Amino acid sequence: MSQSPIELKGSSFTLSVVHLHNSQPEVIREALIEKVEQAPAFLKNAPVVINIANVPEGASWQKLQQAITEAGLHVIGVSGCTDEGLKRAVTRAGLPLLSEGKGIKKSAPVALPEPPAPVKTRIVSTPVRSGQQIYARDCDLIVTSSVSAGAEVIADGNIHIYGMMRGRALAGASGDTSSQIFCAHLAAELVSIAGQYWLSDQIPEAFYGQAARLNLSDSALTIQPLF
Repeated sequence: MSQSPIELKGSSFTLSVVHLHNSQPEVIREALIEKVEQAPAFLKNAPVVINIANVPEGASWQKLQQAITEAGLHVIGVSGCTDEGLKRAVTRAGLPLLSEGKGIKKSAPVALPEPPAPVKTRIVSTPVRSGQQIYARDCDLIVTSSVSAGAEVIADGNIHIYGMMRGRALAGASGDTSSQIFCAHLAAELVSIAGQYWLSDQIPEAFYGQAARLNLSDSALTIQPLF
């Protein structure tokens, strides 16, 4: 039997969700341009989902989409849409209407098992250069050297960085909310735990360039001194 030309596989991706709280395209465009300029390596041409739950009825999706595209982002789907007119406009634009999994009623709740605790540790002893990506699947990640701007370190468990941290660190990538990030010198473009993230301008100034530890508390990122 000849091999099929295609293969369908399940997978998961970390996507940013942009929540719009304004229906004026120019206001949205300027706000997004400012964000993209703060972390261009992470956000420039990034695929994003647009949440329009707080966009008033009658807003022009065509103009909003154009503003988002002009800001340098690539829209791959729309969530939070309840207005029928906006739904039609979104589907006419060839975009899928997505659900973020909140507020959906289920006939029989299903108890999901907790993510398994990482059982290994991946150690990287060389500098992580700009453009590199290191992924520690199902385990913790330890980087004994530096992480340059434009580089990305990802782990399903915790992340420890002993050198200067200037790139992006994403811990708990598979959804483990107990994961943490430990940095000896925190100057990151982005830090994320289980999908909750801060860009560089959101890191409290008192901790920038310092030894810090980040974790989740009540589903929000928190930071404290490492020592």
